[in-house]
Amino acid sequence: MGSSEVSLEVPPYARVLKDGTIERLAGTQVVPAGLDPQTGVLSKDIVIFPQTGVSARLYRPNITATDQKLPLIVYYHGGAFCIASAADPLYHNCLSMLVAEARAIAVSVNYRLAPEHPLPIAYEDSWAVLQWVFGGEDRDDWVKDHVDFERVFLVGDSAGANIAHHLALRVKKSDPDPKLKIAGIGLIHPYFWGKDPIGREVADSFRKSMVDTWWNFVCPSEKEGDDPLINPFLDGAPSLEGLACGKVLVLVAGNDILRDRGRLYYDDLVKSNWAGSKELIETEGEDHVFHIFNPNCEKAKSLIKHLGSFINQN
Repeated sequence: MGSSEVSLEVPPYARVLKDGTIERLAGTQVVPAGLDPQTGVLSKDIVIFPQTGVSARLYRPNITATDQKLPLIVYYHGGAFCIASAADPLYHNCLSMLVAEARAIAVSVNYRLAPEHPLPIAYEDSWAVLQWVFGGEDRDDWVKDHVDFERVFLVGDSAGANIAHHLALRVKKSDPDPKLKIAGIGLIHPYFWGKDPIGREVADSFRKSMVDTWWNFVCPSEKEGDDPLINPFLDGAPSLEGLACGKVLVLVAGNDILRDRGRLYYDDLVKSNWAGSKELIETEGEDHVFHIFNPNCEKAKSLIKHLGSFINQN
């Protein structure tokens, strides 16, 4: 067998062979950008930073007025930091539905993936794209001409929700820049974790161990599974009071192993001195990112409607 022997399994996402080759077992499909006949949403791909290959898929709803200013969704896909892309058919479909519902422009970010590009590279790529959105000289016309920069939202699912959280903290810590303003963040089934089990993690050692493996795969460190990047509840982690946005929506799923971390995030936000508006919505009887896998079910449609309302309510 030689080099084809497996040295590490990271179910259900990837495996590492003895020769160091990474084999991704999911999130590898791609679909081209273009006009979505179901929603009328148009999309296109752009390379933002040729030197790193960081790109994005841009979306716009059916716009009739050329001077119309719309909200902007900067979207970060999930996949445990190691799989998937903006061109994944599941994400492409989800973004088309969200853009149609919210009547918004979207920039779906292709950050580089671990383990070839270990963390914190995904955060750095995502931050660079956010800076480009607000001030890049080579911004695309869809962004320059149609975005209301008072209504920019960071939205993501799973690992992407984790990224949105950290970028909202980083906006406040960055050099004062009146142009860089985040209206809100939408965290869909956020990927937060920790070494010590809480809630349902205590009785579900199988899934607890699986998620531990994911994190150690993308962010090997000496912190034994606890790192402020994945565990915002650690002593010394940045306070949620530092979130630089006016409102936060946290979405969790009742059967998700990550549910209790999402609820804890919301509870900590409520207890903190953060002054923005906050909302928690739990979808009973569903598992992690169910809306990506089953977008036409009523609960998925409801989730997209909640996100659309969140983006459009003042």
